[in-house]
Amino acid sequence: MTTLIWIVAALVVIGVYLSWTAGRLDRLHSRIDAARAALDAQLLRRASVAQELGTAGVLDPAASIVLYQAAHAARQAEEEQREVAESELSQALRAVFAEAPQVEVVREAPGGEESLNELSEAVRRVPMARRFHNDAVRAARAVRKHRVVRWFRLAGHAPFPLAFEMDDEPPAALEPRAGA
Repeated sequence: MTTLIWIVAALVVIGVYLSWTAGRLDRLHSRIDAARAALDAQLLRRASVAQELGTAGVLDPAASIVLYQAAHAARQAEEEQREVAESELSQALRAVFAEAPQVEVVREAPGGEESLNELSEAVRRVPMARRFHNDAVRAARAVRKHRVVRWFRLAGHAPFPLAFEMDDEPPAALEPRAGA
């Protein structure tokens, strides 16, 4: 009888541990979903501001076309091509705002100061949102690599989390403004 009590107690402890681990994994997946939604919002904001600047007529025609096309491609990209399109937008932003005189041209235009502030904020927030997302992915992957999680299939049918890798280096001319 004592052996049966110990076996039942061990099974209860194992069941509680498995339930706690499954709950933790579910919370991590929810955190990934929330971080991904925040990242998507920041990427959309950055692309929208860039597209708006591309059509505002304050930049030279070549810069306007480059910026507009990269922003449009980033907004319209399919999920499989999103990282590449967002990296290309980062490169276009660096190319257009590589030098301070281009920033001054935009600042002197009507509404240019607000547009630059909004762009600086968007450019500054994208790396933070990406870092939060990738940290959540890293934490979920660490839990999912444990044998117990794999053996008991505690992750259910949730897809294996993937990090969002992109070039998010800000333009040199906007960096001092991002800290302001």
